[in-house]
Amino acid sequence: MIREQLAAAVRQALVDEGVPDVEVHLERPARLEHGDWSTNVALASAKRAGRNPRELAAAIVARLESAGVPHLREVEIAGPGFINFRLAPSWLHEVLTDVVERGTEAFGASEPGSGHHICVEMISANPTGPLHAGHARGACYADALANILTRTGNRVQREYYINDRGTQLDVFARSLAAVRAGEPIPEDGYGGEYILEWGAEMPPGADPLEWGYQRALAEIRGGLERLGIHMDHWFSERSMAETGAIEQTLADLRERGVVYDAEGAVWLRSTDFGDDKDRVLVKSDGEYTYILPDIAYHRDKFGRGFDLLIDVFGADHHGYVTRLKAGVAALGHDPDELEVRITQIVRLEREGEEVKLSKRTGELIELTAMIDEVGADATRFTYLLQSIDSQQTVDLAVIAANTMDNPVFYVQMAHARACSIQRKAASEGIATRPLGEVDLSVLTGERELAVLRSLSEFDEVIAMAARERAPHKVTTWVRELAAAFHGFFHDRYVVGEGIPPEVTQARLWLVEAARVGLAVGLGVLGVGAPEKL
Repeated sequence: MIREQLAAAVRQALVDEGVPDVEVHLERPARLEHGDWSTNVALASAKRAGRNPRELAAAIVARLESAGVPHLREVEIAGPGFINFRLAPSWLHEVLTDVVERGTEAFGASEPGSGHHICVEMISANPTGPLHAGHARGACYADALANILTRTGNRVQREYYINDRGTQLDVFARSLAAVRAGEPIPEDGYGGEYILEWGAEMPPGADPLEWGYQRALAEIRGGLERLGIHMDHWFSERSMAETGAIEQTLADLRERGVVYDAEGAVWLRSTDFGDDKDRVLVKSDGEYTYILPDIAYHRDKFGRGFDLLIDVFGADHHGYVTRLKAGVAALGHDPDELEVRITQIVRLEREGEEVKLSKRTGELIELTAMIDEVGADATRFTYLLQSIDSQQTVDLAVIAANTMDNPVFYVQMAHARACSIQRKAASEGIATRPLGEVDLSVLTGERELAVLRSLSEFDEVIAMAARERAPHKVTTWVRELAAAFHGFFHDRYVVGEGIPPEVTQARLWLVEAARVGLAVGLGVLGVGAPEKL
């Protein structure tokens, strides 16, 4: 909207000055007193124009002042040639109208299907026990990222890769069988109270391998459902062994000339694709290493029509990224068609002391125990406060409290307050008139304009969050919108004695726009937007 209008006006001014085909970049100044928008185009184009940057900037400003650019109140030259734009509040009134008209379904959304077909693989923990709190950060990140990518025009599928082939399931099954038989758990077996519970729960005569596998999957599904995460597809590793997909992948790699035999093993020429050494695919005893089934799995995903794969791994997988991308390249794909996002560790505390939330799993902090402690919304929002590249410390006492110090409560309270204002107006018999009949020009107070400025940023924020794979940018934005709305709530009455009817009507639409923004921001993060708290 206004950004495009300003950029077009600047481009035309440059054309009129004999400098065509210039890309105009507009930025929001860090400080409001420097204006609403700014551009360095005079600095960037001065050499090409053969003029001093400030001289070129002055010529651009003169043309803009005579061009009648909508909403433009003042334009000035700053420093060596920056151009700052100050706008009338009317541009933010257009923002209000745009937010309301787009509503919760379309605010910040791109045309569906305008982007990639993406598979987001998340968690993929072995089905040998419940999910722990460490898995939750990657799960919340991946699910929010999938929401963001969907809202920005991509087709996205959430997928769980079940690592159900190999020795870990056998060890798990033997551990359950030992408990069921009243015998000690094997030294290499799985410990933790959940093994004792599940072993006692297992029916007599049940196959420990299959029963335990299904029991673990049910626990994993249940934990994710409680977080509001719904997988579109559960992909079994052992299904590839049953269909011959792993052998076919190896045959494809041989045909491409990217594997060789040495020392009784089969090797991938991964150094040809950026790895620091070649990797074993099949060991001398005929067993596959982890990398071959993983390459086969990614081959399968490409075969299902995805043109971009995003894998979300834990911090202990950092060294695996290069070899996996080498495997994708060995299949003939651009390695950039696979992105791997690594989540860093989280330390959970209560008032400064590290805590274990459950004794069931010994050293593990179960996901479901964390949800029991603080709730699903607080779990999700908290894990999305920071970039996954940074380690995180979470104080459970803070995020469990219904106080304004709790980040998720603070934002949800802003939404609840917006709803409470609308309820109050309705209870007093005040009907909101159609937006087209309301004079928004009365919205000139800084508290009102701060809410609208925040709303004006959302399209840029969600586009950036998608581009940088950074859901925490949406979290930051929705917290800033909440802060602006809380300021408005405290300083500006919407309904009450002495408030002119035209002001009430305009502010009711402002409240609705803020409610839409808060609901969309929370929804993208997978967090509820309650009407009451």
